[in-house]
Amino acid sequence: MNKRVVITGIGGICGLGSCAADIWAAMCDGRSAIGVLSGPSLHDITARTGCAIRNLPQHEIERKQVLSMDRFSVLAVLAAREAVQQAGLTASDKNRYRLGATVGVGVCGWEAIEQDYRSMLLHGRKRTGAFTAPKVMPGAAAGHVSMDLGLRGPVYGVTSACSSSNHAIASAVDQIRWGRADVMVAGGADAPLVWGVVKSWEAMRVLSPDTCRPFSANRQGAVLGEGAGMIVLESYDHARARGAEILAELAGAGLSADAFDIAAQTIEGPEAAIRACLADAGLVPEEVDYLNAHGTGTKPNDQIETAAIKRAFGDHAYRMSVSSTKSMHAHCLGASGALELIACVMAIRHGIVPPTANYDEPDPDCDLDVTPNLARERKVKVTLSNSFAFAGTNAVLAIKAA
Repeated sequence: MNKRVVITGIGGICGLGSCAADIWAAMCDGRSAIGVLSGPSLHDITARTGCAIRNLPQHEIERKQVLSMDRFSVLAVLAAREAVQQAGLTASDKNRYRLGATVGVGVCGWEAIEQDYRSMLLHGRKRTGAFTAPKVMPGAAAGHVSMDLGLRGPVYGVTSACSSSNHAIASAVDQIRWGRADVMVAGGADAPLVWGVVKSWEAMRVLSPDTCRPFSANRQGAVLGEGAGMIVLESYDHARARGAEILAELAGAGLSADAFDIAAQTIEGPEAAIRACLADAGLVPEEVDYLNAHGTGTKPNDQIETAAIKRAFGDHAYRMSVSSTKSMHAHCLGASGALELIACVMAIRHGIVPPTANYDEPDPDCDLDVTPNLARERKVKVTLSNSFAFAGTNAVLAIKAA
């Protein structure tokens, strides 16, 4: 249970870019990819602001496999390939049963669901597509990652709404600590920019009509995006034995539940997750240099998260840097935590805190140093990443310099 777990590869794809390096460069520039959604599949939606991947990169996933994949699974495979390539990892007959994958998903394969419902209800088709069932299941992304990379160790999907990535990564850490695997490819993927999903978020009246402004007094709500982020986790001994470059250490995780409401948050739940994460990582609050906030841009979330951070960190809350990169890549639901973990790893490696973009007006209820609009050079040794979700499920990760 005391095994150290390190990160040896990262991969990502979202509106900001098709690889982790491009995503990080856009974050450092404070460049938001949020814009106007277009396309016939959105039909009568009025909430046309989102963060889409404009051009899916070319890939060589076998056609037979692609036929059984929804978009979120394709994104997961692309991000996982990048992470594994950076880690210099190859599955072989000697090790493949010690390599696993966990992928967090918030809304599963709604693209396939919507296509089938429309074809049957509007156009009179008598049956769904032959691969609809395996396309839409939440565990599909993890399965496709394992098939694409030849991983035969622990493989499963994790779903807990907007905390799915962090829960998947925390679970992967446990697999390594418990000795069930030497390596886990972990992260999250989601592709929610389809009519039914956007329409449901529109009905909740939480979507911004223009852009995402976390912690800014004039914020108007969240913005949905699509993407995937994946990391390669290994036991420290395994990574050293094979001569892998260690990017950072996944030092700990903290999980909690609000047990309060299906949509509304408490302060106590996020605070408990932050405290549990620090304890699991063996850290004290004063050691944290940067916190990547959940920061959705809704007034309740931003205010409650700020209050939770103050309770957990005390006076140090005002000395560390905080930012929400959702201001640039939007809220990618089950993929958000993994994309934000990329920001945490890169902040450590490059000594740069990515900004909270689109920030206009100070909010007295959100009075921390939220790194408004411009990236900041800072020595970063320890970062935390917050993820909170509907149903009150909270997951916080701690990353520190190797």
